Amino acid sequence: MSLSTQLSRAAAAAALLALTATACGTEHAGQPQARSAFPTPSFTPRPKCAQPTGTPPAPPSSSSPTSSTPEPPQQGNSGDRPPNYADNHAYRMSAELSPAKRAKGEASAALIESELERARREGDVSEKRITKALGNLGCGKQHGVYLWNGFYSVHTGDVCVSGYVTEKELTMRVHGAYAEPQPGTGPCVENRGGH
Repeated sequence: MSLSTQLSRAAAAAALLALTATACGTEHAGQPQARSAFPTPSFTPRPKCAQPTGTPPAPPSSSSPTSSTPEPPQQGNSGDRPPNYADNHAYRMSAELSPAKRAKGEASAALIESELERARREGDVSEKRITKALGNLGCGKQHGVYLWNGFYSVHTGDVCVSGYVTEKELTMRVHGAYAEPQPGTGPCVENRGGH
């Protein structure tokens, strides 16, 4: 038997084995099968926190601009940037939010704002107090809570809410998780380095 014949038989056997393996399963003729209308996600969803009890307000119309919507990357060479600047900085991009997700995020942000404002009014914006404030909403380490020098970020399970809380101010921004967040900070902190 020639080498090419042996290879052809081996390839045919491998194809038959693969076909048999994919045909095996738990379905049997004549038995009804439970099927889901939605595919099972291939990832574990993030745990939820700071979830409003009511229905979030209607999503804003697509014609109303929001300051927290990231601008699309610039195409081509703009100014003195190299031609591949956008590609090289894609790791700093945050996920886009649908209008429904943004509305849900804004509702979560209102809850977070209320808790953080209470801490600010009490005059205690220490990391311990901010951790407690976010914990009151069920937000902890599993939600990517990150605090540093007045900066906070948390992933509600749907969106990121980030900003600053100091004795003088409270800011917040609703945005998507970063493709490659700053290492050791959770999904909501923009990567300041490179890769």
